[in-house]
Amino acid sequence: MNLDDMILVSVDDHVIEPPDMWDGRVPKKYLEHAPKLVRQADGTDAWEYFGLKSSNAGLNAVAGRPPEDYGYDAQALSDMRPGCYDVHERVRDMSANGVLAGLNFPSWAGFAARQFLRTPDKDLALALLRAYNDWHIEGWCGEYPDRFIPLGVVPVWDPALMAEEVRRLSARGCHAVTFAENTVPLGLPSLHSDHWDPFWAACEDEQTVVCMHIGASGVPATTSEDAPAGVPHSITAVGLIGAAADLVFSNIFKKFPTFKFALSEGGIGWVPYFLEKIDKHYEYHKAWTGEDFGDKLPSQVFQERIITCFIEDSVGIEMRDKIGIDTITWECDYPHSDSTWPTSPEKLFKDISHIPDEDINKITHENAMRAFQFNPYPVRPREKCTVGALRAEAADVYTGYHHVAKRPKLPPTAAALRENHHPDEAI
Repeated sequence: MNLDDMILVSVDDHVIEPPDMWDGRVPKKYLEHAPKLVRQADGTDAWEYFGLKSSNAGLNAVAGRPPEDYGYDAQALSDMRPGCYDVHERVRDMSANGVLAGLNFPSWAGFAARQFLRTPDKDLALALLRAYNDWHIEGWCGEYPDRFIPLGVVPVWDPALMAEEVRRLSARGCHAVTFAENTVPLGLPSLHSDHWDPFWAACEDEQTVVCMHIGASGVPATTSEDAPAGVPHSITAVGLIGAAADLVFSNIFKKFPTFKFALSEGGIGWVPYFLEKIDKHYEYHKAWTGEDFGDKLPSQVFQERIITCFIEDSVGIEMRDKIGIDTITWECDYPHSDSTWPTSPEKLFKDISHIPDEDINKITHENAMRAFQFNPYPVRPREKCTVGALRAEAADVYTGYHHVAKRPKLPPTAAALRENHHPDEAI
């Protein structure tokens, strides 16, 4: 296969919510409480909500900036590429990168709907959450149904409401929701509780994928307080290893036998060791732990029910048969600091060019399309979905570096990361 013939679907990108997100979608009685994007004294932007302000940390939207400009610091929309928050410019940036489609996680709203969970008035919280989902489906994904996979947020404080929202979203063509990889730090019952059963039941009925993104629980990777900032960044996938173990050894898969989870931005290189380890654990300890997988091994359950996701992972590609080729999906992570934009095809092709075309197609788009019930071809013919065709449509898009106003930077240490880490910011 040639690089230009690949079709790329990313299962992990991010949207920086635009200031007009709420317009026309919030019930009149809640309008005065709706979040507002305000300019701060230091020139950065922040969402003001119930007297509190939350900013986009720099690492959330650095596409197109030189790496030496990266940091934890808050920034303004004017510091970002317009593709971070403008859907039309986003599509142009995707085309310039040869990416057909993407699934976009929220920024301000939170991977696990944390902003709404923290809202004291839960009627207001639910109204805003639904308004967010309506904007995401109509104002973002709906503008280009051939370019986006919808992803909803759910009201995690009430499993019955979660189920209701899953069904509402599914009726609108949204078959994925974002959820925490560990619910306990949020003050909620664990994944081993039956508390979540109404939610799981709705996901089972609608075949909705539950996306567990790194950092959704608000707990950064643990390292020494004085460790350089790169140390916690280097082990962020550790949290999803724990989530994978929780899922496999919970009762969720036994009670609800078909819907899937995605380990978003979790990487894949660790998976073969993990699968070997859980099988050995089961072999040696099931007699006294009472674990029972029937005629299957834990590794088989993982491969049947869990979607794995990677940005760059050459080790995982080499071990794809041990992971399960039908589980593997690719991520661009635009506009975060780990993103491979604007050279995603080149970086990916370097690692997969030697493998069979059948495997390339599964990893680059077929697995994602199947898992997320996404079919762009009725809108965009397949021959116009390739890297080469998309880049030809966006030949005028500038993909070089842009520089922004210099502001004081936070010290690059692990302690600074924890102190300034927004609960839902990815690394």
